[in-house]
Amino acid sequence: MSEAYFPVGPGLGLEENFLSLDDILMSQEKLPGRAESTLPRLAFALGQGAGTGDSIPEGSKLEIPLWLAKGLHDSKRRIISVELPKIYKEAWRTVFSADANVVDLHKMGPYYYRFGSQLLNFDNPENPEIAQTILQTFISRFRRIMDSSQNAYNEDTSALVARLDELERALFRAGQKGLNDFQCWEKGQASQITASSLVQNYGKRKFTDMDG
Repeated sequence: MSEAYFPVGPGLGLEENFLSLDDILMSQEKLPGRAESTLPRLAFALGQGAGTGDSIPEGSKLEIPLWLAKGLHDSKRRIISVELPKIYKEAWRTVFSADANVVDLHKMGPYYYRFGSQLLNFDNPENPEIAQTILQTFISRFRRIMDSSQNAYNEDTSALVARLDELERALFRAGQKGLNDFQCWEKGQASQITASSLVQNYGKRKFTDMDG
């Protein structure tokens, strides 16, 4: 029986995949910002007006969904300015550099890595530090995540994954599935070991890039 929905992977880096449910949800995350000019007919959409024709005055503080902030952002025309969410600011970057494993990423933002990568689309002098922190956080947490996925066979893993962001949860599930497939193969309950979907998708993207 075929699946009704085939999961589509998220985009990579600064790009989004608009067929991916993960990317659609991630793009709804909000950024603090400020209107640098009057924004006509946007007050209702941003929850700041009673009617669809209301405008947002210049200087107003905003909470803007990522997809709209990217659409309005223009380095030449000062339409809006955006601020960093607190988890990407210097104080939290210091926490991550000290011990990234103590942070509850899901509580702070379920799309920490993807949302942080999208912030690099905006002109910000702290972008190099943000990118470095995101990378080092992933490296620091990756080994513990995969070790946990391999050492929790047939156990309740809800407590283990509660503090992970969505990307880390996907990695954890991939590790669990790989272990389960290996156990089945080892017991003679599977005819062969197949490549994981993550590896297959990576291979498809690589060949597509070569063809381009």
